[in-house]
Amino acid sequence: MNTQTRKHIFVVTLASLLCVLPFHHAFSAPVKIRLGTLAPNGSSYYKHLQAMGEKWKSAPGGGVTLTIYPDGQMGSEADMIRRMKLGQLQAGMVTTTGLSEIETGVAGLQSMPMAFRTLEEVDFVGEKLQPILEKRLAEKGFIVLFWSDTGWVRFFSKEPIVTPDDLRKTKLFVAAGRPAEESIYRSAGCNPVPLEVTDILPNLQTGLINAVPLPPSIALALQVDNPAPNMLDLNWVPLVGAAIVTKKTWDSLPPAGRDAIRKAAMEAGKLIKADGRREGVESVEAMKKRGLKVHPVTPEVEAQWKEVGESAYSKIRGITVPTEIFDEVMNQLKIYRAAHSADKK
Repeated sequence: MNTQTRKHIFVVTLASLLCVLPFHHAFSAPVKIRLGTLAPNGSSYYKHLQAMGEKWKSAPGGGVTLTIYPDGQMGSEADMIRRMKLGQLQAGMVTTTGLSEIETGVAGLQSMPMAFRTLEEVDFVGEKLQPILEKRLAEKGFIVLFWSDTGWVRFFSKEPIVTPDDLRKTKLFVAAGRPAEESIYRSAGCNPVPLEVTDILPNLQTGLINAVPLPPSIALALQVDNPAPNMLDLNWVPLVGAAIVTKKTWDSLPPAGRDAIRKAAMEAGKLIKADGRREGVESVEAMKKRGLKVHPVTPEVEAQWKEVGESAYSKIRGITVPTEIFDEVMNQLKIYRAAHSADKK
């Protein structure tokens, strides 16, 4: 083979590679993401995640194939976080219980009883704190796809609960693996029983617990109102959460597709929040038709609950919620209320 022939073969081969490589990149195999959540199969949360996954399929750069594991199939939220760290899951939609396994500051969005008076306050504080928390989560290897909430947590119980003394007589569910939360309830004179969320219903039926704090939509999905047909109409805390993906997985996504993936996720988060809050109200009405008794609180009784909540702050600040985050929540609430008061005038 002469020199001229070898040069010709080299040029043809190089040209072929230059043509094939971009073509191969443009049609690369989709990234596979497995997402775990406690959200029930068939719920609006699940359906919005499904719709998000459909949009991800057509993202530039090859797209993403999303597989969702609802109903706690991947274990508790702490289990899901561990699986994500091990690479067995790449994403999760979890509440502050799971997020706090990564970054305790997230607890400032939820774990301060009676701190928030309205959902508008929840939104305002969230907008201020979320960028700070997203940075902290990213530094620990997790990217936030969207934030959301499902409205207020209410107390459901076998016997009526109206006053804090009534709550102290119950055997109260608390999420397993949250010793600080358990300690807070104990300091308030309550009897917390740590369990997984999936164990709530059977243990209400056996009597191991007889009271549980849950958003109404989740209570309805779990049929908690059957063994616990009483609900206290009190805004105790909001239930806040987020969808997250491991930074390793995020970095593996084609840069061209990340904007589309995040946009679809943000849209899903907004719909989940809107539906969660709306369903919270509708779920109460649905359960009332099945026999749920709703117990209102007078201003005097609400003041008692507020005193209980605030008395726990000394055990929350710097323990459950980092000091600087706790103080920032309180500062932002003051700012919001001052502006809101001025608007009223």
